[in-house]
Amino acid sequence: MDRYGPLSRINLSHTDLVRLIVILSLTICCIAITVVSLKENIVTIYAQLFFFPLLYATYFYPRWGIFLAGFCAVAYEVLAYVYLFPDTGLLIYTTGQAVLFICITAVVAHFTEKVNRSEARYRSIFETSLLGIVLFDQNSFAIRMTNNYLSQMLGYTPEEFTGMTLPRLFFSKDDQRKFFEYLGSSEDVNNFETRLVRKDKEPLWVNLSWRRVSDNQVSCSVIDINKRKCAEQAAEENYTRYQQVTEGSPTCIIITRDQKIVYTNPAFQIFSGYDADELAGKDLLMLIHNDDKADFLNIPAHPRNQNGKTSKVEYRFLTKNGEIRLAAAFFSPIQQKGETSLLINLVDITEKEQLRERLLQYNERRRGIISTVADELRTPLQPIMGYLNLLTGDPQTYGVTDETRVILDRCAKSVDHERQIINQMLELSVLDAGKIPLNYSTFSPTGMIQSIIDAGGYAAKADLTLDIPKNLTFEADASKISTVIESMLSNAVNYSKPPRKIRISYQSGTSDKMHRISIQDNGIGITNTQLDEIFEPFKLPDSGNISRKYDRIGLSLSIAKKYIQMHGGYISVESIVNLGSTFTIHLPKTRSLAVKVNDV
Repeated sequence: MDRYGPLSRINLSHTDLVRLIVILSLTICCIAITVVSLKENIVTIYAQLFFFPLLYATYFYPRWGIFLAGFCAVAYEVLAYVYLFPDTGLLIYTTGQAVLFICITAVVAHFTEKVNRSEARYRSIFETSLLGIVLFDQNSFAIRMTNNYLSQMLGYTPEEFTGMTLPRLFFSKDDQRKFFEYLGSSEDVNNFETRLVRKDKEPLWVNLSWRRVSDNQVSCSVIDINKRKCAEQAAEENYTRYQQVTEGSPTCIIITRDQKIVYTNPAFQIFSGYDADELAGKDLLMLIHNDDKADFLNIPAHPRNQNGKTSKVEYRFLTKNGEIRLAAAFFSPIQQKGETSLLINLVDITEKEQLRERLLQYNERRRGIISTVADELRTPLQPIMGYLNLLTGDPQTYGVTDETRVILDRCAKSVDHERQIINQMLELSVLDAGKIPLNYSTFSPTGMIQSIIDAGGYAAKADLTLDIPKNLTFEADASKISTVIESMLSNAVNYSKPPRKIRISYQSGTSDKMHRISIQDNGIGITNTQLDEIFEPFKLPDSGNISRKYDRIGLSLSIAKKYIQMHGGYISVESIVNLGSTFTIHLPKTRSLAVKVNDV
């Protein structure tokens, strides 16, 4: 921690004092070098030397850096007039250099203040967050930083956290072991429930989620769920006591004979709103919704299906207060007191059905939001791309240097990449909405793949082997199949290790109902636990490293999967870590198996 010393009425930390000495020393050296160079008429880069103290000062003190730039500009101009007058050309040149001091310093100060404000904003979020946050070293587990909320939660002061390790905060060795297992199984973990120990030695249930923010540093959020867990434990204990003092199962149980109710358990009494006496002897059909009575009459006569298993059907029931509730009914014939009866188990799925409807509505709103956000993001990119193309297309007119042009080209490439991502988001949103039709045509996959290879320059990036019959034809949507193959080929090239060897082959006999095109690489491979995730949006194998290394976000495979499923096909994956992967596209030879994307 910095110590502060008084300087007149200004309190300066030791760090600030050292910085001021460095700035002053650099400035004096620059002025001295300039005096010697001008006096001896030595052609040097003495003007550029002033940028060392200016940029150093502006980085730490943006506003004072501008004042220093003004002082250096005046000093440089005065020295130039002293030694160069009356050479008008050199005086004009030095004046331009002096003005350049101020302009460049002002630009640097502007961006430095923006960075400082952004850092202050994130620090404010960190400190005022309504959940605990701890940063720790992934190797030593040493705690690097905590916020105030975590201190309040566990009762430690920020100073007490210094020098502690995260495993020390766990309540028991078993909790530590589970933490190490989760930490070792995946880079990022969400909703890991465990117990931490407070300073007063009391356990505290928390929900941990962590993500690696650098090579060795992990950010972990801590949510206090102690009240909820205590409530859950109390509820479990109450439920156990309830089972011990009540009969039967928590699911609804009904026993009927000749459609008359002879027994109900407390769960069904709660479900229906009737008590046991009101239900005894009552015709069960009276509790069934009118639209479901005909179906209900057929099931009890055949309570088991063709496989001999208990039949299950969903029915709407009328409760005592007139409410309609949905339940899944399971029928089983039994013998009770020597007479044939029917056992009916009911599972209340009313809330589940309501949740499903809400989920469908949520997905529809989500697609709309994604589409709107992507469209709003794409709109401002168009003028940016236009201006960048204008500057790079005619650099001389706009005074763009070669170095600046390289930077602008990189910016244009980044903007174009952002545009492609937004287009993929829009395409995925439209796919989810089921609004993209299939336009079937007959085409040659060999020619299509060769065109993809030529357009993408993949032959120069990898050793490609194409093993597909030249006379082979597909009947499918050529545009969408081209998108799928291009995505697969791009992934194979990007994720392969030098020397990159890619093989594209056709593996299907005349009697097969599916075309099969395989794309094999010698890349990083995919673990078994990741195989089910790679086709999900924004999912990548080893996403913590791969997305940064190859500049990808994991949308192409999700789109490719939906396109193939729309044709009635699927994509299979075989992979061995560090040896390579083989993606196989299974495409129906006829369009009869094509499905709507909503049915996928």
